[in-house]
Amino acid sequence: MFNQLGVIGCGLMGGSFALALKRAGLVKRVVGYSKSPSTTELAKRLGVIDTAAESALLAISGSDIVLVAVPVAATEVTFKSIMHLVEPHVLVMDVGSTKRDVVDTARRVLKDRIGSFVPAHPIAGSENSGVQHADASLYNNRQVILTPLPQTRPELVQKASDVWNAIGAQVLRMSPENHDAAFAAVSHLPHLLAFAYFSAIVNQPAGPEFLSLAGPGFRDFTRIAASDPSVWRDILLANREEVLKQSQRFRYALEIMERAMLNGDAQLLEERIRNASEPRSHWQIGGASRGTGSGA
Repeated sequence: MFNQLGVIGCGLMGGSFALALKRAGLVKRVVGYSKSPSTTELAKRLGVIDTAAESALLAISGSDIVLVAVPVAATEVTFKSIMHLVEPHVLVMDVGSTKRDVVDTARRVLKDRIGSFVPAHPIAGSENSGVQHADASLYNNRQVILTPLPQTRPELVQKASDVWNAIGAQVLRMSPENHDAAFAAVSHLPHLLAFAYFSAIVNQPAGPEFLSLAGPGFRDFTRIAASDPSVWRDILLANREEVLKQSQRFRYALEIMERAMLNGDAQLLEERIRNASEPRSHWQIGGASRGTGSGA
């Protein structure tokens, strides 16, 4: 059990983590800080946190576990504000959807205190943001990727694995580089495509009429286009190198199908459709048939 959880960023992810630890009996007290005082006050009224801190530094004062749940672009300023209280025994994690930039920031800012940092990425979330949507079950049966550094204390890596497992998550480990390459393909590019596709529909004259005729397939395909704009702006910029690599692969695959249509080549078109349809029909999320939220 932890004596105190310090949550920096009392939104969906941070709030859900706090509720999950409370429900599992893993923490005695939760102190939270958000840039907006109204957010921390709401988190307190909802029972997500026990105390609202006036600064990030005060949120981790006395904490033996800290979750940094801020947009990836705010990671550096957050680390700078808390670094003086990052003690060797304190487990510090983030929930960022990109890892190389977070790790580089941690190395630069935390310096000799970096041994306390265990970079984490929970594959969970929702198109609905805000602490009012926090859910103690958000991480249940979801994967959490840890990307520990050579300097990270092994006992804290184990502690991080244990706490995520205790709230129902399935923990995997990989390097920050492999993480960003993988999630550019399976998360970041799909969001980019969803944003671009939905924008293309709504910005044409007949867009509203087309949308009125859309069914469940369109709804499912475009669901992630409702995700938080500022969060995804930061993710796409932070991982742009890998996302653009995946975008080029997508363009190549799309061009083949477009050429088949232009040439009336039914055989090639069917072959390319089958090339996607058959593997997709046998694919299961994380080796099990379960749904996902809008997590990165």
